[in-house]
Amino acid sequence: MPHGDSPMAAWIELEGRCFRIELSQAHDLAIALNFDGLQPRWFDAPAARSTPLASDHFSGRVELGASCNCSSLSLTPHCDGTHTEGAGHLTREPLAVRSVVPAGFLPALLLSVRPVGAADTAEGGLPAPGATDLLITREAISHAWPAALAFTPCALIVRTLPNPPSKRSTDYREHPAPYLSVSAARLMVQRGIEHLLLDVPSADRADDGGRLSAHREFFGLPGGSTSLAQVRRPHCTITELVYVDDRVADGAYLLSLQIPALGGDAVPSRPLLYPVRPA
Repeated sequence: MPHGDSPMAAWIELEGRCFRIELSQAHDLAIALNFDGLQPRWFDAPAARSTPLASDHFSGRVELGASCNCSSLSLTPHCDGTHTEGAGHLTREPLAVRSVVPAGFLPALLLSVRPVGAADTAEGGLPAPGATDLLITREAISHAWPAALAFTPCALIVRTLPNPPSKRSTDYREHPAPYLSVSAARLMVQRGIEHLLLDVPSADRADDGGRLSAHREFFGLPGGSTSLAQVRRPHCTITELVYVDDRVADGAYLLSLQIPALGGDAVPSRPLLYPVRPA
C-alpha cells in the first residue's frame, strides 16, 4: 500500500485497468428485517417472527428472568426480506444457493428504471400481463445502460422508480409490484449478467400460473422443465427485495454478495455495493 493512503481502501485490476475500492463506503442493499415491527410481505407467507426459546426452567428472555436471551427465528426467505436464490428454486433436484454465490468482489452496474404499464409496451411474459401490471422492460434497461462502461459487469442492480423509503416495509399483497418482461430477462443474459439484483419481491408476477417465465429465461431452464440437468446457467443468482437509497448514484461498483452458510434454494442475504474509482 502506498504511504499515506487510507487503510480502508484496496486495489483491484479489471480488464487491464487498476481501480481503488473504497472499503469504508459500502452501501448496504439489504432491508433490515424487523421482527417486531413493519416488514415487507409478499405472497401468502406469514410474517417473519422471533419467539423466545422456552422450557420448564428457562424463559429465553432476560427481562423474564432468564440468564440470557435465546430466540427462535421463523421466516420464509422468498417472501420476508432481502434474499438470494438460484436455479434450485425451479428444479426437482436440490441446488443450495450457497454453492453458487461467488466469494469476493463482482463487477457490477447499478441502473435506475421506471416501470411502464403493460398497455404501453409490446413486451410481456407468460401468461400475458394484466391490464394494470407494471413491467421492467428491455427498452427501459437498454435506455439506462451507459454508452461507455468502466468495466464489463457480471452483476446488475435494478432500482425501480419512484423509490420511496416505504419500499422497506411494503405489503406487496396489497400493492402489486412491477416485474420483468421476458425480453428484459433475455437482454440480461445477452449482456453477460450472471447475478441480478431487484428491488421488487420477484422477477415474475405473483400469480402467473406457475410459469416463472423471467426466472426461466435468466437461469436458462426451458418452459415446463423441472430438471436441474437442463439448467443452462446453474451458476447464476437472482437477489430480490433489495433497497437502494436515492443517494447511491447509478454507475459502476463492486458487489459483495454476502449470504449465511445455510442450505436451501434461497437464503437471506446482505449485498454490499462498494464505490470504485480509477487508481
